[in-house]
Amino acid sequence: MSNSPFISNCTADAIRDAALALKAGHLVAFPTETVYGLGADARNPEAIKRIYEVKGRPTDHPLIVHISSLNHLDKWAIDIPEYAIKLARKFWPGPMTLILKRSEIAGDFITGGQDTVGLRVPSDPIAQALITEFEKISNSAIAAPSANRFGQVSSTSGSDVLEELGQYLNDDDRILDGGNSFIGIESTIIDCTRLRPMVLRHGFVTKENIESELEICIPDLVRAPEVKFSGSFEKHYAPKCKIYLGKQEIHGAAFFAMGDIETPNRMERLGAPVTVQEFARTLYSTFRLADQKGFTSLVVDSPKGDGIAIAISERLMKAAQGR
Repeated sequence: MSNSPFISNCTADAIRDAALALKAGHLVAFPTETVYGLGADARNPEAIKRIYEVKGRPTDHPLIVHISSLNHLDKWAIDIPEYAIKLARKFWPGPMTLILKRSEIAGDFITGGQDTVGLRVPSDPIAQALITEFEKISNSAIAAPSANRFGQVSSTSGSDVLEELGQYLNDDDRILDGGNSFIGIESTIIDCTRLRPMVLRHGFVTKENIESELEICIPDLVRAPEVKFSGSFEKHYAPKCKIYLGKQEIHGAAFFAMGDIETPNRMERLGAPVTVQEFARTLYSTFRLADQKGFTSLVVDSPKGDGIAIAISERLMKAAQGR
């Protein structure tokens, strides 16, 4: 296994060192409020190639470009609709990715050959500090998918990243440990290339939030979108164990549900979140716990309702398809 530095204390010096590592073409895993990202210089094709190699990710699957503020949006995107600016002003920094027409600076190697680019401004203070520092020393931004092997469980802690990717990183790469991710599931992805926005991947910024801010109704995604985006494959977010959905009783299986749901007979409870937000925040760590404990089956009873419950259900449906 690699001896890649594991930085548990994210001091200003550690963040500066990580920014310099990015500029030199190395990879840096870093915390965001959603999940951990595996970052590289968004203008360095060789560095981006290593992201795909480390993740085992198809090269036509686009990455999200992380910028420090709305002020950098028009560097990476063109033909930006007014509603996208309004959403960015309301929900950035935060767990929202906008899909926009790309500028010339956004190369095929980060867009999967598409004429669109995904952009996000994370709110996590370590992510903010790293992106800001990198922007100061480069004419670039940080392209980053989630810091895990492709199709598998997203990392929500520095130790998750080390477990998932440590053997694939080299001595010049970095892992910034910022503790557990606050939200725990990936950002909402919104297609802003049409007359009205469309949610491609649900997340903490909900469809209701978007409609309220824009004072319009937005369409549901009823067929495969024209653009590829992170998390768009049918199989995704999957642990080694088999995920079963609903109130199934499988003897010897692990069980995860809201705290007011009783544990079925002869099943081991792995979590009892009190709120839907807590359910989302602990979902992936529960997947990992089930694998660590050697369970072959995990039954998950998803919270009911709108908003973030839809985002949770979306991920569980993909996880249940397996790896």
